Amino acid sequence: MATCYLSLGSNLGNKQATLLFAVEKLEYLGHVSALSSYYLTEPWGYQSENLFLNQVVSLETELEPHTLLKSFQQIERDAGRLPATSSHYSDRPLDIDLLFYDERIISDDILTLPHPKLHLRQFVLVPLIEIAPCLFHPLLHQTMEQLLVICPDTTTVIRQTI
Repeated sequence: MATCYLSLGSNLGNKQATLLFAVEKLEYLGHVSALSSYYLTEPWGYQSENLFLNQVVSLETELEPHTLLKSFQQIERDAGRLPATSSHYSDRPLDIDLLFYDERIISDDILTLPHPKLHLRQFVLVPLIEIAPCLFHPLLHQTMEQLLVICPDTTTVIRQTI
């Protein structure tokens, strides 16, 4: 059984309902063992008036990383996400990113693990620290807490009490 960490985000529609939907669907892929609080954040990498609601999830699963990725893409489609029309970031009802799959390191045309930008994003690090503060990055050789201290991202991350 592998332990995975996922970042969930939504900035269109009923964001909280969408994240709840995603967590419910993730239970079919394994066992959701931890959930962070919700965090309201500005879009990262592009401009939009639509703020994101983000959350990090720990998932225990027997599925392999590439199979998981395909399952995440189906959950995103089920939540109303349309296929990307460009390589640029855009508003979306649901985004699921696989951050870690145990300590596996993968780099191919389809998947890179650990997620190559997680250490650059406060909206990932802050909720990840809530559920796994001592999680160690196998390539950067630092904990999530250490990575947050040096994170160049200055966007605001606000914990939500919903």
